[in-house]
Amino acid sequence: MNYLVVGLGNIGAEYANTRHNIGFMVLDAWAQASNISFESGRYGSTATISFKGRKFTLLKPSTYMNLSGKAVRYWMNELKVPVENIMVISDDLNIPFGTLRMRKNGSAGGHNGLTNITELLGTQDYCRIRVGIGNDFGRGHQVDYVLGAFSEGEKADIPDICKRAIDGVKAWATIGPDRAMNTVNTKPKQA
Repeated sequence: MNYLVVGLGNIGAEYANTRHNIGFMVLDAWAQASNISFESGRYGSTATISFKGRKFTLLKPSTYMNLSGKAVRYWMNELKVPVENIMVISDDLNIPFGTLRMRKNGSAGGHNGLTNITELLGTQDYCRIRVGIGNDFGRGHQVDYVLGAFSEGEKADIPDICKRAIDGVKAWATIGPDRAMNTVNTKPKQA
């Protein structure tokens, strides 16, 4: 069974550790934990991981956030992955920092990457995990916040957030989205 797991972010060193790139961070953490590396390809970098008889292609689009759909559509067709086997991981500033939300479908919620994916796939019926980045910014500073680096305190929580997102993707592929949502959509334990 083939799955396409897309982590959203922007390529380039200036974006590397920004809040908008949490999707890339999750996939990087998974690849590192599995001792594999990404290879550059058309519209993005990919890595392949097997887990319990399932094959996951991890995709970090190189199209920049607002054109993510181009990469998703290309790799979906290239790998012959049905839309129900696509998972997109993105940041969300409407969710408290560190909170994860898995959904089987839904609106883009103002996220340009999700908007473009929905447009190019012609459906919003694909799974997604939205990673809360909080919204601690003043009026008119949303772009600076989203494209800003995590605070030192937040950085300490990134490995745990990535692990929970990875576990969520594995659960989605093995026990199905409904049961996976029950485990993913819980508040993180406070340290």
